[in-house]
Amino acid sequence: MASKLPRSFYERDDVVQISKELIGKVICTNFDGVLTKGIIAETEAYNGRTDRACHAYPDVRTARTETIYGPPGYAYIYLCYGIHHLFNVVTNKEGLADAILIRAIKPVEGEDVMVQRRGREKLQPVITNGPGKLSQALGITTSNNESDLLGDIIWIEDRGIKFEEEEIASSPRIGVDYAGEDAKLPWRFTIRDSKWVSK
Repeated sequence: MASKLPRSFYERDDVVQISKELIGKVICTNFDGVLTKGIIAETEAYNGRTDRACHAYPDVRTARTETIYGPPGYAYIYLCYGIHHLFNVVTNKEGLADAILIRAIKPVEGEDVMVQRRGREKLQPVITNGPGKLSQALGITTSNNESDLLGDIIWIEDRGIKFEEEEIASSPRIGVDYAGEDAKLPWRFTIRDSKWVSK
């Protein structure tokens, strides 16, 4: 049985643990009655107080980062390179800027819609194996920033899909070389050997 993740899932203080627990959960979107869903295959954790890779480091509030400082269980969506809409989940509690970037999913519902949105011919990993790709496939844009993930437009479900500790790989995050030592933190989680994770 699928159940929507409750607020309590997001409002815990260990962003790394939550990031790992999101592996196997199912992200869902409903735009104008069109449902698309995918199993989360890759995540990255960001901590706004200690982590140089986080937009909010060192605990600086700007117009861009205001959403991360908001309540947990909301979407933080920003534009990368002016083209990619990147979907993040806000965690911890209001005023503490922690977020998790969803980097890849395995489509499980509305696959034909995802293929169409991505301008492709058939379902293959390139449809959703990167953070900008999965947002496009799911129909998510920056206009959905600050969406409540307990609402009916974007939400995350627990379908009882479980991975053992050894089935989840951890590694350094991607594209955060500017973060110095923090770039080496093993805060990227993936389903081991999955073809649906980013390359």
